[in-house]
Amino acid sequence: MPKKITILGSGFSSLAAASYLAQAGHEVHVYEKNSSLGGRARQYKRDGFTFDMGPSWYWMPDVFDRFFADFNKKTSDFYALEKLNPAYRVYFGENDSILIEDSLEKIKKTFEAIEPGSAQKLQEFIDDAADHYEVAIKDLVYRPGVSPLELVTPATIKRIGSFFSTISKDVRKAFKNPKLIEILEFPVLFLGAKPSDTPSFYSFMNFADFGIGTFHPQKGMHAVIEGMVQLAKELGVHLYTDSPVERILTENKKAIGVQINGEEILSDIVLSGADYHHTETLLPEALRQYSESYWDSKTFAPSSLLFYVGFDKKLERVNHHTLFFDTDFEKHAVEIYDKPKWPEAPLFYANFPSITDASMAPEGKEAGFFLIPLAPGIEDSEALRAQYFEIIMNRLEKLTGQTVKKNIIFKESFCVKDFVEQYNSYKGNAYGLANTLLQTAFLRPKLKSKKVDNLYFTGQLTVPGPGVPPALISGKLVAGLITKND
Repeated sequence: MPKKITILGSGFSSLAAASYLAQAGHEVHVYEKNSSLGGRARQYKRDGFTFDMGPSWYWMPDVFDRFFADFNKKTSDFYALEKLNPAYRVYFGENDSILIEDSLEKIKKTFEAIEPGSAQKLQEFIDDAADHYEVAIKDLVYRPGVSPLELVTPATIKRIGSFFSTISKDVRKAFKNPKLIEILEFPVLFLGAKPSDTPSFYSFMNFADFGIGTFHPQKGMHAVIEGMVQLAKELGVHLYTDSPVERILTENKKAIGVQINGEEILSDIVLSGADYHHTETLLPEALRQYSESYWDSKTFAPSSLLFYVGFDKKLERVNHHTLFFDTDFEKHAVEIYDKPKWPEAPLFYANFPSITDASMAPEGKEAGFFLIPLAPGIEDSEALRAQYFEIIMNRLEKLTGQTVKKNIIFKESFCVKDFVEQYNSYKGNAYGLANTLLQTAFLRPKLKSKKVDNLYFTGQLTVPGPGVPPALISGKLVAGLITKND
């Protein structure tokens, strides 16, 4: 029987769930607190420059394909994709960088030149990662995290050891060169935890990187959001901006709607794609599943200090995706996870989409997006932002051998306080709850409330975890659970 469903937030998971639920015949209303749709995947435009404000890596294209195929559509119906070559560059020092190209064969040659014998080891490592990818992405991540038995399959039983070793151990067992080790450990940072805390099974991220490759949607990652919004509208979903949910209405331990801008809006089901912790604060305390001490005990993915910078010239010796690993990788990780503080010598990431896509900046100019991973919940001030901008600009100039500071037209920053204010993000985290062994699958916060009937959750704090592809999957999982329980 068709239901009226209220969805909080308009990020990837919310939009995915909205489309699946509308397809199932429900009346779906999506409420976004900000003035534009997309959640963390909004865009910032200024003076002819366009910046993706959040996600900027397009990995696992098969997950996007599978999402649109569920509606008899193709990604190409909504946006154009380009495979990047090189996928990215990693700087380790002055005149010292490694290009990761667009095929495993090319990457093997790069590895072999740096560490003789490593090409064969890389092939074996990626073969194993591909096997994990097949099990994870084609099967396990599409399970709703209701029961531990979901993880017990013939395929997982064969791979039980991969849940108790770590990415860090496996990489170090096969490779000795510290640069190659850091390149192989880098992809799991998308899962929000240290490589030493991430189960080996998650090496499927390495297959996503080396085995499938890195893509760019023309006009940026927000083009995916625009495609999903178009699909949702075609399915009859109602979308609203500037609509912050102030309270979830309950009656007899049942969700019956929401309050927005003082108005009570009734519905049969409430689904939140907003921050899970924040959503529960919209309920009476007795109806919250998870205590403050529960959330405080969890390992959260990092927050970030982000800069959106317009340059008045094209930059040299950088690529669309450029990583700056010229400082101590492990020390920075300790300063995020173990002893939270502002990093003394931060690693950082830079994205120059206008190298690939002319629509992202005026002719002859460059759009630069910079990201420093930070511990969630730390102090955030304009003085600290300015200090760290100076640090990374100095390193950018030194490592790439060019002047850039005098070519800055403007810069905007986004940090811990903004994640809290604009996304209601717990401690200002950027990516959600880390995928450690004890925070995987059924051990993550549940898709369905245990205390409030007709209240559901989706997104990066629940199943299957952080990242854009998992967010799409999370939307499908919760829609399936709602339809099943209907």
